[in-house]
Amino acid sequence: MDSIKAQKLYQNAVKQAFIKLNPRVMLKNPVMFVVYVGTIVTALLTIDPYLFGPHGNNLRLFNGLVTLILFFTVVFANFAEAVAAGRGKAQADVLRSIKSDAIARKLLPDGTSQEVSSTTLHRGDVVKVIPADGEVISGVASVDESAIIGESTPVLKLGSDDVASSVTGDTRIGLDELTIQISSDPGKGFIDRMISLLEGAKRSKTPNEIALTVLLAVLTLVFLFVVVTIPALANYVNTPVSVTLLIALLVALMPTTIGGLLSAIGIAGMERVAQFNVIATSGRAVEACGDVNTLVLGKTGTITVGNRLAEELIPVNGHALVDLAQVALAASVFDNTPEGKSIVMLAEKLGASVSCDRSQAEGIEFSAKTRISGTNLPDGDEARKGAVDAIKGFVRSRSTGNIANSNNTELDAAYERISRLGGTPLAVALNNDIYGVIYLKDIIKPGIRDRFDRLRRMGVKTVMLTGDNRITAETIAQEAGIDDFIAEATPEDKIAVIQREQAEGKLVAMTGYGTNDAPALAQANVGVAMNTGTQAAKAAANMVDLDSDPTKLIDIVSIGKQLLITRGALTTFSIANDIAKYFAIIPAMFAAAGIGSLNVMGLASANSAILSALIYNALIIPALIPLALKGVEFRPLTSNRLLQRNILIYGLGGVIAPFIAIKAIDSVVAAVGLA
Repeated sequence: MDSIKAQKLYQNAVKQAFIKLNPRVMLKNPVMFVVYVGTIVTALLTIDPYLFGPHGNNLRLFNGLVTLILFFTVVFANFAEAVAAGRGKAQADVLRSIKSDAIARKLLPDGTSQEVSSTTLHRGDVVKVIPADGEVISGVASVDESAIIGESTPVLKLGSDDVASSVTGDTRIGLDELTIQISSDPGKGFIDRMISLLEGAKRSKTPNEIALTVLLAVLTLVFLFVVVTIPALANYVNTPVSVTLLIALLVALMPTTIGGLLSAIGIAGMERVAQFNVIATSGRAVEACGDVNTLVLGKTGTITVGNRLAEELIPVNGHALVDLAQVALAASVFDNTPEGKSIVMLAEKLGASVSCDRSQAEGIEFSAKTRISGTNLPDGDEARKGAVDAIKGFVRSRSTGNIANSNNTELDAAYERISRLGGTPLAVALNNDIYGVIYLKDIIKPGIRDRFDRLRRMGVKTVMLTGDNRITAETIAQEAGIDDFIAEATPEDKIAVIQREQAEGKLVAMTGYGTNDAPALAQANVGVAMNTGTQAAKAAANMVDLDSDPTKLIDIVSIGKQLLITRGALTTFSIANDIAKYFAIIPAMFAAAGIGSLNVMGLASANSAILSALIYNALIIPALIPLALKGVEFRPLTSNRLLQRNILIYGLGGVIAPFIAIKAIDSVVAAVGLA
């Protein structure tokens, strides 16, 4: 963020800090609302010190100073929240600037079309261009999505494809033309939701945040009861205290630090996720990342580099290499996937060529059910490639007698060799004869093992789902450091493994692209859909990765855990502060009652002790704003280790810091004669 934008952000945050002094806004934060009420009472006592009886403190200056310090305590807390919210709004402004009222050609039922404004389109309308979120139903075109993902390279979009058919409003078609069916009503598109969430318009407190708010409210109530009993005790020892002193003592002992920073921590957590180009649908989703116990990951594109490529052809059953290449080419001529294209290239390199009229042939698409693809040739021959066991079944179904050709040791040996190399073996058959095996090579992503080791140290279990055979899956899992895997997985297996883990009381995160991933994404506690995925996947997930990088799920889990760690660390620091301030203030207040020897800090007077504690209490909130926004440094440790570390650093630091700071402030207050 440049200096001009930062200056505008802080200027607006100062303005918002005062706007948030509205009682209805303050009531949402019980801790700061008590400080707010206390500020009003001390302000009244500044005007009339005897408002609550003859024992009032006649030091108007002291009452005024307490009022001023309490006022700035509330303002600083509001400022912390405003800064966090302002950073999110700055991102929302960028998105709002790319929104436009486009003119679209709406296709009417009678086959004609008319030009309409994009703001009048509703779900189900069929249009040209990309005025709103939708699904491509016909056409092929390059789409500029730089406004959404920040990447200038155009993305190919086409109809009838589970991944590349989803488009987002306010992206731009480069060449050609698309026909799109609108999938969202006005004001409910993807960019609209992003703007709303970044601005905090729909931000609601997360379960952990609510629980902590309740805890802080209870602690505040406890301290309130304690302070209420002090006048009786003070009168008993002939050391009467004023209402101003009681209010100041209450504020000093309350957990105001975490109370003032709690909202800022939550907002900053969502903003940190947005910095990773991930849009969370709620703070609950970000928080859930911090509690994730199990990560369900696909193999291709997440653990491996991406598309598998044909590395080698291995003939079996006495067939020549060139014959295998010819059948492999025939089975792949209609396969437009990177894998299929690599098989065609390798086969042609080995001397194979298309010897039939492609217009007379029929392509057979791959499906998760059959695990086979291929071509029905014009002469009636059937060329197929696919999983070895699936091809064996295909050959058996085409055999009338001897089926030894579908179950031989040569084929099994090639299958096992490729699998143990971590590759994917694809058998190739023509009718009832298996010609050989294609070795599709997978490459493990560099550094992925270290990332999984970090997750393991955090207590997160990783599960890999893959359509590969068990030997390949096991090899990849061992090389990548995966805890568990499911081989030959179907879409139903994704839901089953998530439900199994959840039945054991675990929180599960997973990534997905297509429509068949939508049920599993909805079932998972944290579902991250890729921006290149379908609208169904995006709707089912509670996060969308604009960069469509499945490995980013690992970073998202780290951000969620950092959010929880930051909240826990600052809560520990705040409560430790309260304990320290208690032992610093009480002895000075009741020195006349004979406990002056406990005033080990040597504070000048009761009034000086109170003012010093309140000044520290107010200043520590803005001092901790950078930590609340940036987050406590994340380390891949178990929950117990993190707890021990937080107690040592923030607990011990929270006890020591007030003693040092209050003593220093007390010296200044006494020196200038304020108390």
